[in-house]
Amino acid sequence: MAKTLIEIKQGLECHVGQRLRLKANGGRRKTIERCGILAETYPSVFIVELDQDENAFERVSYSYADVLTETVELNFQGGKAMIAEQ
Repeated sequence: MAKTLIEIKQGLECHVGQRLRLKANGGRRKTIERCGILAETYPSVFIVELDQDENAFERVSYSYADVLTETVELNFQGGKAMIAEQ
């Protein structure tokens, strides 16, 4: 899929407003799974508004480098995964 930070950012800009499920590395062999909506993209980060019934906080942000290094995996509702190829 995406190979550079610019391609990842452009790919995410097309999905703003769509539901997604994200898996993030929480450290110490812990994986965090959350659901929400891709709210905004900025030059260095993107914002995900989380479902309030499942999470204690409203929003999280991740950098495009997190997607590139596979620290964060995004799966959009249509079934398309946003993972960087290596």
